[in-house]
Amino acid sequence: MEIQQRILTFVTRTNWILCAITSIAGFLLLPFDFALGVLCGGLLVTTNFHLLARTLKSALIPSHLASHNVVIAKYFMRFIASGFIIFVLIAGHFVNPLGLIIGLSVVVSSIMLATLCELKKLIFKEAV
Repeated sequence: MEIQQRILTFVTRTNWILCAITSIAGFLLLPFDFALGVLCGGLLVTTNFHLLARTLKSALIPSHLASHNVVIAKYFMRFIASGFIIFVLIAGHFVNPLGLIIGLSVVVSSIMLATLCELKKLIFKEAV
């Protein structure tokens, strides 16, 4: 269980760090609407990740297990709300769609970084 907790902690921290780094770099180097897309996408996906983690954590407490229907309903409500927000941002021309896609990739990037770090630990642990 230790490795799962370590990966989850790494991913949740790295989400915010990557969101901040990409947003700051975007505002310094790119047009405003592109940088705003990166920021909005990063905030949206990172918030969704945290809400999903909180939903699953509270649903899996042994003293009061939640129904899987409740967990799925919350997931789809978040999915629909996220889709609506993305639609409004793109249809209203508030953000650049490519910047939004880059921002939405923050969680995927942090999961890939966590995987690479754990692989590195496993490889060098076996080499010793």
